[in-house]
Amino acid sequence: MKVYPKIGIRPVIDGRYGGTRETTQGQAFRMAEVAEQLIVSVLRYSDGTPAQCVIADEAISGSEEAFRCEAQFQKENVCATLSVTPCWCYGSETFDMNPHTVKAVWGLNATERPGAVYLTAVMAAHAQRGLPAFAIYGQEVQDEGNNDIPADVAQKILSFARCAIAVGEMKNHSYVNFGSVSMGIAGSQCSPAFFQNYLGMRDEWVDMTEILRRMALGIYDESELKKALKWVEKNCPLGFDPNGNQDPPEIVKKSRIIPEDQVWEFILKQYLIIRDIMFGNEKLAELGWKEEALGRNAIAGGFQGQRMWSDWLPNADFTESILASTFDWNGVKMPVAFATENDTLNGVSMLLGSLLSQTAPCFHDVRTYWSPDSVERVTGNKLQGKAENGIIHLVNSGATALDGCGKSRDVDGAAVMKPFWNMEKTDIDACLKAVDWCPAKYDSFRGGGYSAHFMCQEEMPVTFLRVNLVDRLGPVMQVAEGWTCNLEEKAAQKLNERTDPSWPTVWFAPKLTGKGAFHDVYSVMSHWGANHGVTVYGHVGHDILTLCSMLRIPVTMHNVEEERIFRPHVWNSFGTESLEMADLNACLRYGPLYR
Repeated sequence: MKVYPKIGIRPVIDGRYGGTRETTQGQAFRMAEVAEQLIVSVLRYSDGTPAQCVIADEAISGSEEAFRCEAQFQKENVCATLSVTPCWCYGSETFDMNPHTVKAVWGLNATERPGAVYLTAVMAAHAQRGLPAFAIYGQEVQDEGNNDIPADVAQKILSFARCAIAVGEMKNHSYVNFGSVSMGIAGSQCSPAFFQNYLGMRDEWVDMTEILRRMALGIYDESELKKALKWVEKNCPLGFDPNGNQDPPEIVKKSRIIPEDQVWEFILKQYLIIRDIMFGNEKLAELGWKEEALGRNAIAGGFQGQRMWSDWLPNADFTESILASTFDWNGVKMPVAFATENDTLNGVSMLLGSLLSQTAPCFHDVRTYWSPDSVERVTGNKLQGKAENGIIHLVNSGATALDGCGKSRDVDGAAVMKPFWNMEKTDIDACLKAVDWCPAKYDSFRGGGYSAHFMCQEEMPVTFLRVNLVDRLGPVMQVAEGWTCNLEEKAAQKLNERTDPSWPTVWFAPKLTGKGAFHDVYSVMSHWGANHGVTVYGHVGHDILTLCSMLRIPVTMHNVEEERIFRPHVWNSFGTESLEMADLNACLRYGPLYR
């Protein structure tokens, strides 16, 4: 049975009997109850289950009750605490001292009792004790007896809880490296210290020969393989052949050991086996493979592929694309952060973005900046709409989530990417219709295979993100909110032909601020820290900033408006003018969450 991380809610009160405790205790519990109702009614875990909270059994007025609350929460897998109070309380006697829980305090803005005074006092205690906490305080004064949560307070509670749940979901899970380093890509060089200290995760390494062992010994579900083959035959049409009619070079002929009529079967076995290795499969135990049935307690992973695998075996483009998508032959499913070329840092970016947006994470190469002048020179067309200031061509080497084609629709008919539990059959059918599967290019994949092929020609709000590791600094995050763009069809085809047109393409226009890394589109491209990045649906940059502050990963480049930024209260002590520098200094001073 899955154990979910929970938000622990702590009703905090003034403990003086004789009128004070008696009148504040009920109000504190009402605040706790409405906060719980808000969280569980709006937020979900990554598998679609509604979020869970636990309210302390008794109000907390001092250290004894705080201890009892902590003992209760330790039994409930509480990953974060929200302390709520309508009144003055004794700060250092009531606050959450567990160094491994993420913390927030909601102090009621009301005139009858000074909840705001407690909030500032307990923030001072948190700052002095080195336990960062988020301060939640409504802008407008509430009347006594009004149990509604103001919109600004609700927004902060949900942002805190959403990000804290992401922290809890990652903790004690695994990132599974299939293979090793791909083509010298630095992000493929998995850092166990980063995963352990910042994310609370462990790393697992699985040699790619394990996939071949399971194929040879039949360690997979044969009945599901047959089901998958029928689905692929119906829903995965062959795209154009980028190799043309040319005779393959001799080195390619020597390298292709899987007969063409067996390639899809090989690819589907690969998908099933990788999924089983990550998550386990009880059917394998029925076949007598009890150890293999357990899985690796994974939440994310990546496949090396190039070149030790793809130089002689079919590529993993289908596996990478379908794992990250919100559907397969069994219908809707939870998307899985699974990185091309085992770029672990992009895998982490996929994971963080997907946990917060709850949509499929799309892996991209950061391929080309196209200025308006360059586009007009090459195509004869002027860029318009969101694309008018220039675009960045995002294209991955044959794999990304199929949801990224933008063919799902909301109730108004607008292009969207949806959480898997909202995907309709019409959405799945539209995505499948927009994608075909091109034979792998000889020069990239000697062993053959098929690459997902589509071009997103829809305008959608997306957030582009990437984690990088920097010597003498540690991990840093880059965030660029923006839009996918719909270019004139002939112009889009001309631009796409300048790279590999058999791979999935997205045209990205970042939101510009006119200064720094977001002065113009070229600046965004030139400041990007690696050759890969991830898009997820919606403008969720503010939540990424909040989550990173919890993990102590500084965000060194972003275009999120200042009024949307929500970080621990003590971050103000590191500066209020340059918020990026304040965030950087705070993260470096406090160090990673789990260290």
